[in-house]
Amino acid sequence: MDVVPISSGVVDREAEFTEFMARAAPALARTAWLLCGDEHQAEELVQLALTRTYLKWSIARQRDPLAYTRRTLANLRIDSWRKRRREVLMAPADVPEGEIVSGAELHARRDQLVRALATLSTRQRRIVVLRHLEGLSEREVAEDLGISVGTVKSTASRGLAQLRAELHQSTEHLPANAGTSNTRSGS
Repeated sequence: MDVVPISSGVVDREAEFTEFMARAAPALARTAWLLCGDEHQAEELVQLALTRTYLKWSIARQRDPLAYTRRTLANLRIDSWRKRRREVLMAPADVPEGEIVSGAELHARRDQLVRALATLSTRQRRIVVLRHLEGLSEREVAEDLGISVGTVKSTASRGLAQLRAELHQSTEHLPANAGTSNTRSGS
């Protein structure tokens, strides 16, 4: 009876998973993109799903590893919905009346915001996005970035001022029918 070194099992496991990953990654990437509609978020979901599959490879390989990874991918997407969901239900009487914004207009507004954010410094952009678009508190932003709360406040203030100026300037250059409905409240 030959004694097999312990490391060969690790090498076989690594090679087996590497082969699986090479075959499955394109299909997983497509599935992830269909789940979330964003290329970067899809890549992140695939990486997380593959990492979790690797950690449970002994279980996943016994059945259908692709199905296991797809299920992990779907569960990760659901988890991201739960974490980011900040839906507040309102009584029908409390729903404001107004026009419904078209998908094209929403896309144009998002593009305008992304372009305006690109004019900020890296630090300002990170702070403004975390604080005002992700909804983190000043303390949470400070802890995430390893800076003081005062720095978060001052940088966010300057960044928002620059962002408002940029957005105001860009709306002056829009055609007469674009950007006419303003859904922002109090800002």
